[in-house]
Amino acid sequence: MCPSGRTLCADTATTTTTMTSDFRPAFDVLDSDRDGKISKDDLRAFYAGFSSSGADENLIGSMMSAADSNKDGFVQYDEFERVLGGGGGGARSSGGVMEDVFKIMDKDGDGKLSHEDLKSYMSAAGFAATDEDIKAMIILGGGDDNQGVSYAGLLKILAVDHVG
Repeated sequence: MCPSGRTLCADTATTTTTMTSDFRPAFDVLDSDRDGKISKDDLRAFYAGFSSSGADENLIGSMMSAADSNKDGFVQYDEFERVLGGGGGGARSSGGVMEDVFKIMDKDGDGKLSHEDLKSYMSAAGFAATDEDIKAMIILGGGDDNQGVSYAGLLKILAVDHVG
């Protein structure tokens, strides 16, 4: 038990966080105003880049409810990582938020992100990416330029830290 009386201390959360993959690049893409937390406005801005009809407010509300564990109206990185990492339950069991993002990005609904899907995503997120960059991302995700990349491949791409 923590000194504050809570059952989960910050040290425990930090330990859990460091044992999972680094989802910082994915978080940074969704944090459109770069304030270090994801808000409903950030999600609306993200979806606006992929959907001509705009964001589905019910979907955004559901995503925020699922990830905002401290109920402050924002998703901090540790909350984001817990959702993607599954909080010990595996990414597939709690990966609903990223699966929803994947579905938005997958414009033709074929279960793969094509070269064009990824190029559109990078552009909407404010990242300049050449065709060669996109091809390299697809290969990194375990796909090929003709077939695209799966959901699992997208997670591999986003977990790579491109700093340096």
